[in-house]
Amino acid sequence: MPELSDYLILGAILFSLSIAGIFLNRKNVIIILMSIELMLLAVNMNFIAFSHFLNNIEGQVFVFFILTVAAAEAAIGLAILVVLFRNRRSINVEELDTLKG
Repeated sequence: MPELSDYLILGAILFSLSIAGIFLNRKNVIIILMSIELMLLAVNMNFIAFSHFLNNIEGQVFVFFILTVAAAEAAIGLAILVVLFRNRRSINVEELDTLKG
């Protein structure tokens, strides 16, 4: 039977990978969005682990709200990327600096 520390270590590894994905790859917007989703999933796994080991359902209910926000963020983010790609023919972050007001 896995212990709570096993889930927390796995969550920390996933969270660290997502932070590294955000900071090391600043050129591709899709990889940045995927890293944010991975970060949210790592946090969700920690919520579920704590909820299971404390016999409390509140953490699992909170995960549903986070998943809803993550799905909306992914849909809106990808829609914005499609519009940017149609106008600019690139999703390179360095080329999007001309959008500054």
